[in-house]
Amino acid sequence: MTLSDDLRARREALIREHFESENRLDFDATLATFLHPRYELVATGDVYDGPEEVMRYFRESRGAFPDQRNRLLALHHADNAIITEFELYGTHLGNYRGLPPTGRAFTARMSAVFIFEGELLVCERVYFDAATILRQLGIAHDPLTLKGRLATALNHPLTVGGAFLRQALRRVSGEKAQP
Repeated sequence: MTLSDDLRARREALIREHFESENRLDFDATLATFLHPRYELVATGDVYDGPEEVMRYFRESRGAFPDQRNRLLALHHADNAIITEFELYGTHLGNYRGLPPTGRAFTARMSAVFIFEGELLVCERVYFDAATILRQLGIAHDPLTLKGRLATALNHPLTVGGAFLRQALRRVSGEKAQP
């Protein structure tokens, strides 16, 4: 199916308004971009389905990151979707899922797939690396650094101990390590 230039233009205008309304904190306008509001955050497994749940997501995320903003980097058309690349910014100034504010900022490169039925938006599916954000907020450590390895060993002694034991047993038996 080839999209008409007119349909592509209407969809693109809708997505641009979606991004801009989130930055203005005009969440009624953001909700109005959907036929039925639905956010799927792939990294966390969270799904917010319906206007009440999506508004709860906005309150929760902007309560923790009141300056949260996005910057659209690229937009790609597909038959039933628009795929976007963007940067998300924010400062952790409020509680988020039991985590007290760190006062630290994050910048994360993300991708979102906006799914359409005709010209009507029915879902925003967001892909991102949650560990990158947690590291920037000081909540997690890079596992490739000494600090990260120590934190992993202290926080997960059975997992790390089991890995060392399996490695030692493979060496004793002459078995090659798995890549």
